[in-house]
Amino acid sequence: MSPPTDTLLVDVKVLGTVSDAASKVLTKEACAFLATLHRTFNETRQQLLQARVVRQAEIDKGILPDFLPETKHIRDDPTWRGADPAPGLVDRRVEITGPTDRKMVINALNSDVWTYMADFEDSSSPTWENMISGQINLYDAIRRQVDCKIGGKDYKLRTDRPLPTLIVRPRGWHLEEKHFVVDGTPISGGLFDFGLYFFHNAKKLIENGHGPYFYLPKMESHLEARLWNDVFNLAQDTLGVRRGTIRGTVLIETIMAAFEMDEIIYELRQHSSGLNCGRWDYIFSVIKKFRNNPQFVLPDRSCVTMTVPFMDAYVKLLIKTCHKRGVHAMGGMAAQIPIKNDEEANKKAMEGVYADKLREVRAGHDGTWVAHPALAKIASDVFNQHMPTPNQIFKRREELQVAGSDLLNMNMPGAVTEEGIRKNLVIGLCYMESWVRAVGCVPINYLMEDAATAEVSRSQLWQWAKHNTVTAEGTKVTKEYNLQVLKEVTEDLASKAPKGNRFSTAAGYFAAQITGEDYADFLTTLLYNEITTVGGTAAKL
Repeated sequence: MSPPTDTLLVDVKVLGTVSDAASKVLTKEACAFLATLHRTFNETRQQLLQARVVRQAEIDKGILPDFLPETKHIRDDPTWRGADPAPGLVDRRVEITGPTDRKMVINALNSDVWTYMADFEDSSSPTWENMISGQINLYDAIRRQVDCKIGGKDYKLRTDRPLPTLIVRPRGWHLEEKHFVVDGTPISGGLFDFGLYFFHNAKKLIENGHGPYFYLPKMESHLEARLWNDVFNLAQDTLGVRRGTIRGTVLIETIMAAFEMDEIIYELRQHSSGLNCGRWDYIFSVIKKFRNNPQFVLPDRSCVTMTVPFMDAYVKLLIKTCHKRGVHAMGGMAAQIPIKNDEEANKKAMEGVYADKLREVRAGHDGTWVAHPALAKIASDVFNQHMPTPNQIFKRREELQVAGSDLLNMNMPGAVTEEGIRKNLVIGLCYMESWVRAVGCVPINYLMEDAATAEVSRSQLWQWAKHNTVTAEGTKVTKEYNLQVLKEVTEDLASKAPKGNRFSTAAGYFAAQITGEDYADFLTTLLYNEITTVGGTAAKL
Protein backbone atom coordinates (compact mmCIF):
# COMPACT_ATOMS: atom_id res chain seq x y z
CA MET A 1 0.00 0.00 0.00
CA SER A 2 1.33 3.44 -0.95
CA PRO A 3 1.92 6.07 1.75
CA PRO A 4 -0.98 8.51 2.32
CA THR A 5 -1.00 11.58 0.07
CA ASP A 6 -0.48 13.97 2.99
CA THR A 7 2.63 12.02 4.04
CA LEU A 8 4.07 12.27 0.52
CA LEU A 9 3.43 16.03 0.49
CA VAL A 10 5.59 16.74 3.53
CA ASP A 11 8.36 19.14 2.45
CA VAL A 12 6.75 19.69 -0.96
CA LYS A 13 6.33 23.35 -1.92
CA VAL A 14 4.76 25.02 -4.94
CA LEU A 15 6.48 28.40 -5.27
CA GLY A 16 4.51 29.61 -8.27
CA THR A 17 1.05 31.12 -8.32
CA VAL A 18 -1.72 28.52 -8.33
CA SER A 19 -4.78 30.06 -9.97
CA ASP A 20 -8.21 28.46 -9.94
CA ALA A 21 -7.47 27.08 -13.41
CA ALA A 22 -4.08 25.73 -12.29
CA SER A 23 -5.63 23.93 -9.34
CA LYS A 24 -7.23 21.58 -11.87
CA VAL A 25 -3.83 20.03 -12.62
CA LEU A 26 -1.93 20.84 -9.41
CA THR A 27 -4.08 18.60 -7.25
CA LYS A 28 -2.74 17.13 -4.03
CA GLU A 29 -2.68 13.67 -5.59
CA ALA A 30 -0.79 14.87 -8.69
CA CYS A 31 1.74 16.73 -6.55
CA ALA A 32 2.27 13.63 -4.41
CA PHE A 33 2.92 11.66 -7.61
CA LEU A 34 5.48 14.25 -8.71
CA ALA A 35 7.16 14.10 -5.33
CA THR A 36 7.45 10.32 -5.62
CA LEU A 37 9.08 10.60 -9.04
CA HIS A 38 11.55 13.19 -7.74
CA ARG A 39 12.51 11.25 -4.62
CA THR A 40 12.93 8.05 -6.58
CA PHE A 41 14.91 9.31 -9.56
CA ASN A 42 16.56 12.68 -8.90
CA GLU A 43 19.76 11.25 -7.44
CA THR A 44 20.28 9.11 -10.54
CA ARG A 45 19.52 12.10 -12.77
CA GLN A 46 22.18 14.16 -11.01
CA GLN A 47 24.73 11.36 -11.35
CA LEU A 48 24.04 11.14 -15.09
CA LEU A 49 24.43 14.89 -15.49
CA GLN A 50 27.77 14.68 -13.70
CA ALA A 51 28.79 11.89 -16.08
CA ARG A 52 28.29 14.37 -18.93
CA VAL A 53 30.78 16.73 -17.26
CA VAL A 54 33.33 13.94 -16.90
CA ARG A 55 32.91 12.91 -20.54
CA GLN A 56 33.36 16.49 -21.70
CA ALA A 57 36.65 16.68 -19.82
CA GLU A 58 37.82 13.53 -21.64
CA ILE A 59 36.86 15.01 -25.03
CA ASP A 60 38.75 18.19 -24.17
CA LYS A 61 41.81 15.99 -23.64
CA GLY A 62 41.39 14.57 -27.14
CA ILE A 63 39.53 11.32 -26.37
CA LEU A 64 36.92 11.22 -29.13
CA PRO A 65 33.70 9.20 -28.80
CA ASP A 66 33.28 5.78 -30.41
CA PHE A 67 30.88 2.86 -30.19
CA LEU A 68 30.99 1.39 -26.69
CA PRO A 69 32.93 -1.88 -26.38
CA GLU A 70 30.98 -2.90 -23.27
CA THR A 71 27.67 -2.89 -25.17
CA LYS A 72 28.89 -4.58 -28.36
CA HIS A 73 26.80 -7.64 -27.54
CA ILE A 74 23.63 -5.52 -27.75
CA ARG A 75 24.57 -4.06 -31.12
CA ASP A 76 25.58 -7.45 -32.51
CA ASP A 77 22.51 -9.38 -31.30
CA PRO A 78 20.07 -9.56 -34.24
CA THR A 79 17.21 -11.10 -32.27
CA TRP A 80 15.85 -8.34 -30.07
CA ARG A 81 13.27 -5.77 -31.23
CA GLY A 82 11.58 -2.64 -30.01
CA ALA A 83 7.86 -2.62 -29.32
CA ASP A 84 5.30 -3.01 -32.10
CA PRO A 85 3.79 0.36 -33.09
CA ALA A 86 1.13 1.49 -30.64
CA PRO A 87 -2.40 2.59 -31.66
CA GLY A 88 -2.14 5.90 -33.48
CA LEU A 89 1.58 5.50 -34.12
CA VAL A 90 1.61 3.02 -37.01
CA ASP A 91 1.51 5.75 -39.65
CA ARG A 92 3.38 8.94 -38.70
CA ARG A 93 4.25 10.27 -42.12
CA VAL A 94 3.77 13.93 -41.20
CA GLU A 95 4.07 15.30 -37.67
CA ILE A 96 3.56 18.94 -36.73
CA THR A 97 5.38 20.41 -33.76
CA GLY A 98 4.89 23.51 -31.67
CA PRO A 99 4.34 24.95 -28.21
CA THR A 100 1.35 24.28 -25.99
CA ASP A 101 -0.47 27.62 -25.96
CA ARG A 102 -4.21 27.17 -26.47
CA LYS A 103 -4.41 28.56 -30.01
CA MET A 104 -1.45 26.44 -31.16
CA VAL A 105 -2.93 23.29 -29.64
CA ILE A 106 -6.20 23.81 -31.52
CA ASN A 107 -4.55 24.74 -34.82
CA ALA A 108 -2.12 21.83 -34.64
CA LEU A 109 -4.86 19.31 -33.90
CA ASN A 110 -6.89 20.72 -36.79
CA SER A 111 -3.96 20.35 -39.21
CA ASP A 112 -3.86 17.71 -41.94
CA VAL A 113 -1.15 15.70 -40.21
CA TRP A 114 -0.89 12.32 -38.53
CA THR A 115 0.52 13.42 -35.17
CA TYR A 116 1.08 16.59 -33.15
CA MET A 117 4.09 16.92 -30.88
CA ALA A 118 3.08 19.31 -28.10
CA ASP A 119 6.33 20.84 -26.97
CA PHE A 120 7.29 21.83 -23.42
CA GLU A 121 10.93 21.99 -24.50
CA ASP A 122 12.78 23.84 -27.28
CA SER A 123 9.84 25.85 -28.62
CA SER A 124 8.56 26.87 -25.19
CA SER A 125 9.89 29.44 -22.77
CA PRO A 126 9.40 27.58 -19.45
CA THR A 127 7.75 30.28 -17.39
CA TRP A 128 5.54 28.88 -14.66
CA GLU A 129 2.48 30.24 -16.43
CA ASN A 130 3.48 28.67 -19.77
CA MET A 131 4.15 25.26 -18.27
CA ILE A 132 0.94 25.16 -16.24
CA SER A 133 -1.28 26.60 -18.95
CA GLY A 134 0.21 24.08 -21.37
CA GLN A 135 -0.83 21.24 -19.08
CA ILE A 136 -4.32 22.70 -18.79
CA ASN A 137 -4.61 23.10 -22.56
CA LEU A 138 -3.63 19.49 -23.22
CA TYR A 139 -5.93 18.26 -20.45
CA ASP A 140 -8.80 20.12 -22.09
CA ALA A 141 -7.89 19.08 -25.64
CA ILE A 142 -7.87 15.39 -24.74
CA ARG A 143 -11.42 15.86 -23.40
CA ARG A 144 -12.46 18.08 -26.34
CA GLN A 145 -13.02 21.03 -24.01
CA VAL A 146 -10.34 23.29 -25.47
CA ASP A 147 -12.53 25.47 -27.75
CA CYS A 148 -12.09 29.16 -27.02
CA LYS A 149 -12.34 32.73 -28.32
CA ILE A 150 -9.09 34.69 -28.80
CA GLY A 151 -9.08 38.25 -30.10
CA GLY A 152 -12.70 37.98 -31.07
CA LYS A 153 -12.11 34.83 -33.16
CA ASP A 154 -13.49 31.42 -32.32
CA TYR A 155 -11.09 28.47 -32.22
CA LYS A 156 -12.67 25.02 -32.22
CA LEU A 157 -11.49 21.46 -32.67
CA ARG A 158 -12.70 19.86 -35.88
CA THR A 159 -15.37 17.17 -35.61
CA ASP A 160 -15.53 15.88 -39.20
CA ARG A 161 -12.65 13.38 -38.82
CA PRO A 162 -10.29 12.02 -36.15
CA LEU A 163 -7.67 14.29 -34.64
CA PRO A 164 -3.94 13.65 -35.00
CA THR A 165 -2.28 11.46 -32.38
CA LEU A 166 -0.94 13.56 -29.51
CA ILE A 167 2.72 13.21 -28.47
CA VAL A 168 4.25 15.33 -25.69
CA ARG A 169 7.87 16.45 -25.44
CA PRO A 170 8.88 17.11 -21.82
CA ARG A 171 11.98 19.09 -20.93
CA GLY A 172 15.41 17.45 -21.02
CA TRP A 173 17.18 15.99 -18.01
CA HIS A 174 19.35 19.10 -17.56
CA LEU A 175 16.45 21.49 -16.86
CA GLU A 176 14.78 22.11 -13.52
CA GLU A 177 11.37 23.41 -12.48
CA LYS A 178 12.26 25.84 -9.70
CA HIS A 179 8.64 26.53 -8.85
CA PHE A 180 8.12 22.96 -7.55
CA VAL A 181 10.46 22.02 -4.72
CA VAL A 182 10.73 18.66 -2.96
CA ASP A 183 12.81 18.32 0.20
CA GLY A 184 14.48 21.63 -0.58
CA THR A 185 15.45 20.70 -4.17
CA PRO A 186 13.76 21.75 -7.44
CA ILE A 187 12.18 18.91 -9.38
CA SER A 188 13.47 17.96 -12.82
CA GLY A 189 11.60 19.87 -15.52
CA GLY A 190 11.22 16.64 -17.47
CA LEU A 191 9.71 14.76 -14.53
CA PHE A 192 7.37 17.65 -13.85
CA ASP A 193 6.12 17.82 -17.44
CA PHE A 194 5.87 14.06 -17.83
CA GLY A 195 4.36 13.46 -14.41
CA LEU A 196 1.54 15.99 -14.56
CA TYR A 197 0.58 14.97 -18.09
CA PHE A 198 0.69 11.24 -17.38
CA PHE A 199 -1.10 11.45 -14.03
CA HIS A 200 -4.11 13.32 -15.40
CA ASN A 201 -4.38 11.96 -18.92
CA ALA A 202 -3.00 8.43 -19.26
CA LYS A 203 -6.27 6.62 -18.62
CA LYS A 204 -8.32 9.09 -20.66
CA LEU A 205 -5.95 8.71 -23.60
CA ILE A 206 -6.26 4.92 -23.39
CA GLU A 207 -10.05 5.28 -23.24
CA ASN A 208 -9.86 7.43 -26.39
CA GLY A 209 -8.03 4.65 -28.21
CA HIS A 210 -4.42 5.83 -28.06
CA GLY A 211 -2.07 6.16 -25.10
CA PRO A 212 0.41 8.43 -23.34
CA TYR A 213 3.12 9.03 -25.93
CA PHE A 214 6.29 11.10 -25.57
CA TYR A 215 9.27 12.53 -27.42
CA LEU A 216 12.40 12.34 -25.27
CA PRO A 217 15.00 15.10 -25.87
CA LYS A 218 18.68 15.88 -25.31
CA MET A 219 19.86 12.47 -24.10
CA GLU A 220 23.56 11.71 -24.28
CA SER A 221 23.71 8.03 -23.31
CA HIS A 222 21.73 4.81 -23.08
CA LEU A 223 21.88 5.14 -19.29
CA GLU A 224 19.78 8.29 -19.59
CA ALA A 225 17.30 6.26 -21.67
CA ARG A 226 17.33 3.61 -18.94
CA LEU A 227 16.33 6.27 -16.45
CA TRP A 228 13.34 7.25 -18.59
CA ASN A 229 12.38 3.59 -18.85
CA ASP A 230 12.48 3.25 -15.07
CA VAL A 231 10.33 6.36 -14.77
CA PHE A 232 7.83 4.88 -17.22
CA ASN A 233 7.61 1.60 -15.32
CA LEU A 234 7.11 3.26 -11.94
CA ALA A 235 4.50 5.65 -13.33
CA GLN A 236 2.53 2.84 -14.94
CA ASP A 237 2.74 0.64 -11.85
CA THR A 238 1.64 3.50 -9.58
CA LEU A 239 -1.44 4.33 -11.63
CA GLY A 240 -2.32 0.74 -12.52
CA VAL A 241 -1.55 1.14 -16.22
CA ARG A 242 -0.16 -1.87 -18.09
CA ARG A 243 3.59 -1.72 -18.64
CA GLY A 244 4.40 -0.95 -22.26
CA THR A 245 1.43 1.40 -22.66
CA ILE A 246 3.71 4.44 -22.65
CA ARG A 247 5.70 4.95 -25.82
CA GLY A 248 8.75 7.15 -26.22
CA THR A 249 10.43 8.36 -29.40
CA VAL A 250 13.98 9.47 -28.69
CA LEU A 251 15.42 12.51 -30.42
CA ILE A 252 18.96 11.68 -31.44
CA GLU A 253 20.14 15.25 -31.17
CA THR A 254 23.52 14.81 -29.51
CA ILE A 255 26.68 13.40 -31.03
CA MET A 256 27.13 11.18 -27.97
CA ALA A 257 23.72 9.54 -28.42
CA ALA A 258 24.53 8.84 -32.08
CA PHE A 259 27.11 6.29 -30.91
CA GLU A 260 24.50 4.56 -28.70
CA MET A 261 21.38 4.30 -30.89
CA ASP A 262 21.04 0.52 -30.55
CA GLU A 263 21.55 0.73 -26.82
CA ILE A 264 18.97 3.52 -26.42
CA ILE A 265 16.31 1.51 -28.24
CA TYR A 266 17.31 -1.54 -26.20
CA GLU A 267 16.85 0.23 -22.86
CA LEU A 268 13.42 1.48 -23.91
CA ARG A 269 12.48 -1.51 -26.04
CA GLN A 270 9.16 -2.27 -24.30
CA HIS A 271 8.29 1.42 -24.63
CA SER A 272 10.22 2.38 -27.77
CA SER A 273 8.52 4.01 -30.73
CA GLY A 274 11.73 4.82 -32.55
CA LEU A 275 14.28 7.58 -33.04
CA ASN A 276 14.16 11.01 -34.64
CA CYS A 277 16.80 13.10 -36.45
CA GLY A 278 16.89 16.32 -34.43
CA ARG A 279 19.11 18.07 -36.92
CA TRP A 280 19.67 21.51 -35.39
CA ASP A 281 20.36 20.28 -31.88
CA TYR A 282 22.63 17.64 -33.38
CA ILE A 283 24.72 20.29 -35.12
CA PHE A 284 24.76 22.28 -31.88
CA SER A 285 25.97 19.21 -30.01
CA VAL A 286 28.83 18.60 -32.44
CA ILE A 287 30.05 22.18 -32.05
CA LYS A 288 29.53 22.12 -28.29
CA LYS A 289 31.29 18.84 -27.57
CA PHE A 290 34.29 19.56 -29.79
CA ARG A 291 34.38 23.33 -29.36
CA ASN A 292 37.97 23.30 -28.13
CA ASN A 293 39.22 21.22 -31.07
CA PRO A 294 40.18 23.29 -34.16
CA GLN A 295 39.53 20.29 -36.42
CA PHE A 296 35.79 20.62 -35.73
CA VAL A 297 35.32 24.26 -36.73
CA LEU A 298 32.25 24.39 -38.99
CA PRO A 299 31.44 26.91 -41.74
CA ASP A 300 28.30 29.09 -41.86
CA ARG A 301 25.18 27.33 -40.64
CA SER A 302 23.70 27.43 -44.17
CA CYS A 303 26.58 25.23 -45.38
CA VAL A 304 25.93 22.48 -42.82
CA THR A 305 23.26 20.63 -44.77
CA MET A 306 21.92 17.12 -44.30
CA THR A 307 24.19 15.90 -47.12
CA VAL A 308 27.56 16.85 -45.62
CA PRO A 309 29.49 13.74 -44.49
CA PHE A 310 28.85 13.73 -40.74
CA MET A 311 25.14 14.52 -41.15
CA ASP A 312 24.67 11.97 -43.93
CA ALA A 313 26.31 9.28 -41.78
CA TYR A 314 24.07 10.18 -38.86
CA VAL A 315 20.93 9.81 -40.97
CA LYS A 316 22.01 6.51 -42.50
CA LEU A 317 22.93 4.99 -39.15
CA LEU A 318 19.68 6.11 -37.55
CA ILE A 319 17.50 4.60 -40.28
CA LYS A 320 19.46 1.36 -40.40
CA THR A 321 19.39 0.98 -36.61
CA CYS A 322 15.67 1.71 -36.24
CA HIS A 323 14.58 -0.63 -39.02
CA LYS A 324 16.82 -3.40 -37.76
CA ARG A 325 14.93 -3.14 -34.47
CA GLY A 326 11.45 -2.76 -36.00
CA VAL A 327 10.77 0.84 -34.95
CA HIS A 328 10.18 4.15 -36.74
CA ALA A 329 13.02 6.31 -38.06
CA MET A 330 11.61 9.84 -38.09
CA GLY A 331 13.01 12.65 -40.22
CA GLY A 332 13.77 16.23 -39.29
CA MET A 333 12.10 19.61 -39.16
CA ALA A 334 11.00 21.81 -42.03
CA ALA A 335 11.18 25.19 -40.28
CA GLN A 336 10.06 27.35 -43.21
CA ILE A 337 7.11 29.73 -42.94
CA PRO A 338 5.17 30.74 -46.07
CA ILE A 339 6.36 34.06 -47.53
CA LYS A 340 3.08 35.79 -48.30
CA ASN A 341 4.42 38.99 -49.85
CA ASP A 342 6.93 37.49 -52.31
CA GLU A 343 5.61 34.80 -54.60
CA GLU A 344 8.95 34.00 -56.18
CA ALA A 345 10.79 33.74 -52.84
CA ASN A 346 8.00 31.60 -51.44
CA LYS A 347 8.11 29.28 -54.46
CA LYS A 348 11.85 28.80 -53.98
CA ALA A 349 11.47 28.14 -50.25
CA MET A 350 8.71 25.58 -50.78
CA GLU A 351 10.75 23.84 -53.47
CA GLY A 352 13.48 23.52 -50.85
CA VAL A 353 11.02 21.92 -48.44
CA TYR A 354 9.91 19.49 -51.15
CA ALA A 355 13.49 18.51 -51.96
CA ASP A 356 14.32 17.95 -48.29
CA LYS A 357 11.28 15.73 -47.73
CA LEU A 358 12.04 13.80 -50.91
CA ARG A 359 15.55 13.15 -49.60
CA GLU A 360 14.09 11.86 -46.33
CA VAL A 361 11.55 9.47 -47.80
CA ARG A 362 14.04 8.09 -50.32
CA ALA A 363 16.60 7.58 -47.55
CA GLY A 364 14.09 5.40 -45.71
CA HIS A 365 12.53 7.68 -43.09
CA ASP A 366 9.05 6.70 -41.92
CA GLY A 367 7.84 10.25 -41.39
CA THR A 368 8.89 13.85 -41.04
CA TRP A 369 8.29 17.09 -39.13
CA VAL A 370 6.82 20.42 -40.14
CA ALA A 371 6.57 23.61 -38.07
CA HIS A 372 3.70 25.24 -39.99
CA PRO A 373 0.36 23.77 -41.14
CA ALA A 374 0.91 25.12 -44.66
CA LEU A 375 3.87 22.76 -45.11
CA ALA A 376 1.83 19.69 -44.22
CA LYS A 377 0.49 19.25 -47.75
CA ILE A 378 3.97 19.41 -49.30
CA ALA A 379 5.29 16.80 -46.89
CA SER A 380 2.18 14.64 -47.27
CA ASP A 381 2.36 14.72 -51.06
CA VAL A 382 5.98 13.59 -51.02
CA PHE A 383 5.46 10.77 -48.55
CA ASN A 384 2.15 9.65 -50.08
CA GLN A 385 3.80 9.32 -53.48
CA HIS A 386 6.99 7.60 -52.36
CA MET A 387 5.73 5.72 -49.29
CA PRO A 388 2.31 4.20 -50.09
CA THR A 389 2.63 1.94 -47.04
CA PRO A 390 1.99 3.15 -43.43
CA ASN A 391 5.76 3.14 -42.86
CA GLN A 392 8.84 1.61 -44.46
CA ILE A 393 10.34 -0.22 -41.52
CA PHE A 394 10.68 -3.18 -43.88
CA LYS A 395 13.53 -1.32 -45.65
CA ARG A 396 16.37 -2.74 -43.57
CA ARG A 397 19.20 -0.76 -45.26
CA GLU A 398 21.57 -3.58 -44.34
CA GLU A 399 23.90 -2.51 -47.15
CA LEU A 400 24.80 0.66 -45.25
CA GLN A 401 28.07 0.66 -43.33
CA VAL A 402 28.69 3.56 -40.95
CA ALA A 403 31.89 3.71 -38.93
CA GLY A 404 32.52 5.90 -35.91
CA SER A 405 34.90 7.98 -38.02
CA ASP A 406 32.05 8.72 -40.45
CA LEU A 407 30.07 10.37 -37.65
CA LEU A 408 33.07 12.62 -36.99
CA ASN A 409 33.92 13.48 -40.60
CA MET A 410 33.81 17.26 -40.78
CA ASN A 411 34.96 17.54 -44.41
CA MET A 412 32.55 19.85 -46.24
CA PRO A 413 32.53 22.82 -48.56
CA GLY A 414 31.85 26.30 -47.28
CA ALA A 415 33.42 29.13 -45.34
CA VAL A 416 32.76 31.46 -42.46
CA THR A 417 31.46 34.77 -43.78
CA GLU A 418 30.67 38.15 -42.30
CA GLU A 419 27.06 37.64 -43.38
CA GLY A 420 27.01 34.33 -41.52
CA ILE A 421 28.31 36.04 -38.39
CA ARG A 422 25.59 38.70 -38.55
CA LYS A 423 22.89 36.11 -39.20
CA ASN A 424 23.97 34.15 -36.15
CA LEU A 425 23.96 37.31 -34.04
CA VAL A 426 20.46 38.27 -35.23
CA ILE A 427 19.02 34.78 -34.69
CA GLY A 428 20.61 34.29 -31.28
CA LEU A 429 19.75 37.76 -30.04
CA CYS A 430 16.17 37.78 -31.36
CA TYR A 431 15.49 34.36 -29.92
CA MET A 432 16.92 35.18 -26.49
CA GLU A 433 15.03 38.47 -26.37
CA SER A 434 11.82 36.66 -27.18
CA TRP A 435 12.55 33.84 -24.71
CA VAL A 436 12.94 36.20 -21.76
CA ARG A 437 9.55 37.67 -22.75
CA ALA A 438 8.12 34.14 -22.37
CA VAL A 439 7.89 33.36 -26.10
CA GLY A 440 9.89 30.29 -27.09
CA CYS A 441 9.13 29.92 -30.81
CA VAL A 442 10.09 32.87 -33.01
CA PRO A 443 9.66 33.57 -36.75
CA ILE A 444 12.86 35.13 -38.11
CA ASN A 445 13.38 35.64 -41.84
CA TYR A 446 10.56 33.20 -42.63
CA LEU A 447 12.04 30.42 -40.53
CA MET A 448 10.56 29.23 -37.24
CA GLU A 449 13.53 29.42 -34.89
CA ASP A 450 13.68 27.73 -31.50
CA ALA A 451 16.27 27.08 -28.81
CA ALA A 452 18.17 24.63 -31.02
CA THR A 453 18.93 27.15 -33.77
CA ALA A 454 19.81 29.81 -31.20
CA GLU A 455 22.27 27.34 -29.69
CA VAL A 456 23.87 26.69 -33.07
CA SER A 457 24.21 30.43 -33.59
CA ARG A 458 25.94 31.24 -30.31
CA SER A 459 28.10 28.10 -30.40
CA GLN A 460 29.42 28.93 -33.86
CA LEU A 461 30.22 32.49 -32.80
CA TRP A 462 32.03 31.16 -29.72
CA GLN A 463 33.92 28.58 -31.76
CA TRP A 464 35.01 31.06 -34.43
CA ALA A 465 36.28 33.49 -31.79
CA LYS A 466 38.03 30.72 -29.85
CA HIS A 467 40.01 29.62 -32.89
CA ASN A 468 40.44 33.06 -34.51
CA THR A 469 38.79 31.82 -37.68
CA VAL A 470 39.36 33.98 -40.76
CA THR A 471 36.26 34.84 -42.79
CA ALA A 472 36.00 34.53 -46.57
CA GLU A 473 36.43 38.31 -46.66
CA GLY A 474 39.75 38.09 -44.77
CA THR A 475 38.51 39.26 -41.35
CA LYS A 476 39.89 37.48 -38.29
CA VAL A 477 37.05 36.59 -35.91
CA THR A 478 38.01 37.67 -32.41
CA LYS A 479 36.26 38.40 -29.16
CA GLU A 480 36.44 42.12 -29.91
CA TYR A 481 35.05 41.68 -33.42
CA ASN A 482 32.06 39.64 -32.25
CA LEU A 483 31.26 42.09 -29.47
CA GLN A 484 31.45 45.07 -31.82
CA VAL A 485 29.10 43.50 -34.35
CA LEU A 486 26.79 42.43 -31.51
CA LYS A 487 26.63 46.04 -30.38
CA GLU A 488 25.68 47.18 -33.87
CA VAL A 489 23.05 44.46 -34.27
CA THR A 490 21.57 45.13 -30.83
CA GLU A 491 21.24 48.86 -31.46
CA ASP A 492 19.62 48.21 -34.84
CA LEU A 493 17.12 45.66 -33.55
CA ALA A 494 16.25 47.64 -30.43
CA SER A 495 15.62 50.81 -32.46
CA LYS A 496 13.01 48.98 -34.53
CA ALA A 497 11.35 47.07 -31.69
CA PRO A 498 8.41 48.23 -29.56
CA LYS A 499 9.01 49.88 -26.21
CA GLY A 500 9.58 47.42 -23.42
CA ASN A 501 11.71 45.11 -25.56
CA ARG A 502 14.40 43.07 -23.83
CA PHE A 503 17.24 43.36 -26.34
CA SER A 504 19.54 45.00 -23.80
CA THR A 505 19.00 42.12 -21.36
CA ALA A 506 19.47 39.51 -24.07
CA ALA A 507 22.63 41.20 -25.36
CA GLY A 508 24.11 41.19 -21.86
CA TYR A 509 23.80 37.42 -21.69
CA PHE A 510 24.74 36.86 -25.33
CA ALA A 511 27.91 38.94 -25.10
CA ALA A 512 29.39 36.56 -22.54
CA GLN A 513 28.71 33.59 -24.83
CA ILE A 514 30.41 34.66 -28.06
CA THR A 515 33.93 35.50 -26.91
CA GLY A 516 35.57 32.07 -27.05
CA GLU A 517 35.95 32.17 -23.26
CA ASP A 518 32.98 31.40 -20.99
CA TYR A 519 30.56 28.82 -22.37
CA ALA A 520 27.26 28.00 -20.65
CA ASP A 521 26.06 24.42 -20.96
CA PHE A 522 22.71 25.59 -22.37
CA LEU A 523 21.25 29.01 -23.13
CA THR A 524 18.01 27.92 -21.48
CA THR A 525 19.70 27.22 -18.15
CA LEU A 526 21.68 30.46 -18.47
CA LEU A 527 18.51 32.50 -18.94
CA TYR A 528 16.16 30.56 -16.67
CA ASN A 529 16.37 32.86 -13.65
CA GLU A 530 15.15 35.73 -15.86
CA ILE A 531 11.75 34.05 -16.19
CA THR A 532 11.30 32.48 -12.77
CA THR A 533 8.80 33.95 -10.35
CA VAL A 534 9.90 32.08 -7.24
CA GLY A 535 9.24 33.97 -4.06
CA GLY A 536 6.59 34.88 -1.60
CA THR A 537 4.36 32.41 0.18
CA ALA A 538 4.28 28.83 -1.01
CA ALA A 539 0.93 27.63 -2.31
CA LYS A 540 -0.89 25.41 0.13
CA LEU A 541 -1.24 21.76 -0.89
